[in-house]
Amino acid sequence: MPSIKPIGIIGLGLMGTAMGKRLLEQGQKVIVWNRTKDKAADLLALGATWSDHPLVQCDRVIISLFTSGVVSEVIGLMAADLRPGHLLIDTTTGEPDEVVALAKSLDQREVRYLDAPISGSSEQTYRGDASVMVGANSEDFGACADIWTLLGGRVHHCGPVGSASKMKLVTNLVLGLNRAALAEGLGFAKAIGVDPAAALDVLRTSAAQSRVMDVKGRKMLDGDFSVQARLTQHRKDVDIILGEGAKAGLPLPLSSLHVELLRKAEAEGWGTLDNSSIARLWGVGKP
Repeated sequence: MPSIKPIGIIGLGLMGTAMGKRLLEQGQKVIVWNRTKDKAADLLALGATWSDHPLVQCDRVIISLFTSGVVSEVIGLMAADLRPGHLLIDTTTGEPDEVVALAKSLDQREVRYLDAPISGSSEQTYRGDASVMVGANSEDFGACADIWTLLGGRVHHCGPVGSASKMKLVTNLVLGLNRAALAEGLGFAKAIGVDPAAALDVLRTSAAQSRVMDVKGRKMLDGDFSVQARLTQHRKDVDIILGEGAKAGLPLPLSSLHVELLRKAEAEGWGTLDNSSIARLWGVGKP
């Protein structure tokens, strides 16, 4: 059943908008805010309500921003509206140490902060086909049980605050390398005279199969780089992954190479395209 109380969304990029559309379609009352109001147009047309003070109107607010630093900045701008009992659900892929520090700061004001990054593209999130990873104590996790089931088909309670952010980095490391490996494989097929479309069909039924093939394979072949998740966003995530690896004293040679490939793609001007555009580095999906 739809929640009686509205759910707030702060940050209306690809993911924030996808979550908003899904919640609206599930009959929820959604109140939105973004630093540039024009990005709210689609959700407002679907029945969402704009508010300059979403924390005043909502007990539970979903946050979806670029980095943990931006999250802290925006929460700081709205600090006067915070009150004890607020539940802030941060879906941003952020740096674990910054996530934990923010949670401790908010706890002093009795504001409950959960890190809940989502594994999946904006399209998968809209369809409810993404995975939600949550870092929170059991009480706060349970207080948002209805939201988890609305946002994703699979929900993982990873442990205390910060644990979900770490898990998201693990998943993004593997996901990004899968995507790059598929791009290179299709480029290799093309170079040696194998039809890339035929190669993709075989790969999907082989031991090399991965979900990336279903989500990104056809986009690579067709040169359809309409955005589900921007390439620059993933490069940012790999930078965080490498930073966390350095803190742990663990070399990550594959990720080190991966970030260089992503930077090369950015230098070509593809950073704002879908992350599948990395395939262009191997001549796949070029006009």
